[in-house]
Amino acid sequence: MGVAIRTADESDRDLVVRLLDTAFQDDPVSRWIFPGDEYFRATHHKLMAAFTDIVLADGRIDLTEDGTACALWLSVPAEEHAEGEGEGDDGPAQMRASIDPANERIEQIARLTEDIHPAGRAHEYLWMIGVSPDRQGEGLGTALIGPVLDRCDREGLPAYLEASNARSRALYERLGFALPDHPLDLPGGPRMWPMWREPRT
Repeated sequence: MGVAIRTADESDRDLVVRLLDTAFQDDPVSRWIFPGDEYFRATHHKLMAAFTDIVLADGRIDLTEDGTACALWLSVPAEEHAEGEGEGDDGPAQMRASIDPANERIEQIARLTEDIHPAGRAHEYLWMIGVSPDRQGEGLGTALIGPVLDRCDREGLPAYLEASNARSRALYERLGFALPDHPLDLPGGPRMWPMWREPRT
């Protein structure tokens, strides 16, 4: 199946936010951060908007031409996390303050995933991938990820992600990702799987 993919820009922001909000409506991690249907509907999209804004500014969003799937990528340099986490640069706290200051889980998950993110080697970071619920299972995720992994293989770059459910973990394993250490069990919540992929030669 040929899937037309393009790079999203600022004009696609609202589309990407709606797509992520819908794609993660049943995600166990999203539901842990925003428990309860009413609270989820009122607040979850704000987190997706924050993620979208960060990646539009500092990374790349690949979007299917029909707007039913997207992947958010950041290129992480080798020195990331090793230095420069200075005073006043507290992204997790700022994110919590901008979305819902009363919800400590917004900050908590940002800190936990930041702590387990591998350091020392440059890599491509698949922050999120979202597929419209009515199109899941059609191979759109693989079509989005494949070209980036091909480039990683050509350039000798590893890739990293955190799978938020068992189904996505299985997909990533088929694409060459492996669990480098152990899962991340969220306090009183679901499990996440940090996964690393060495480039294929």
